[in-house]
Amino acid sequence: QVQLVESGGGLVQPGGSLRLSCTASGFTFSNYAMSWYRQAPGTERVLVAIVSSDGGSTNYADSVKGRFTISRDNAKNTLYLQMKSLKPEDTAVYYCRTYFQGRIYWGQGTQVTVSS
Repeated sequence: QVQLVESGGGLVQPGGSLRLSCTASGFTFSNYAMSWYRQAPGTERVLVAIVSSDGGSTNYADSVKGRFTISRDNAKNTLYLQMKSLKPEDTAVYYCRTYFQGRIYWGQGTQVTVSS
């Protein structure tokens, strides 16, 4: 079955950096676009970034453009989100997501907290 497992979250000071990872299994990772979403307390889950199946095309939410970079390693079945210049408003649970055979799959999420 499809599994997505995120890691790399934690507590970081404003201006700091983190790299999130999402390891995928149960489907042919290299055939599918992947994305990162985030959900802050009391808000809806929103798209952060998306990458095409071959990694050649990316798109970002305006709030993270120039600070976050989405990438993937298809040989390792792993999706990444490099986050720099983090702000308190980036605090959220971050989820990776894919759409496979008519269903949306989510990971369990990883908490990112930006605070001094």
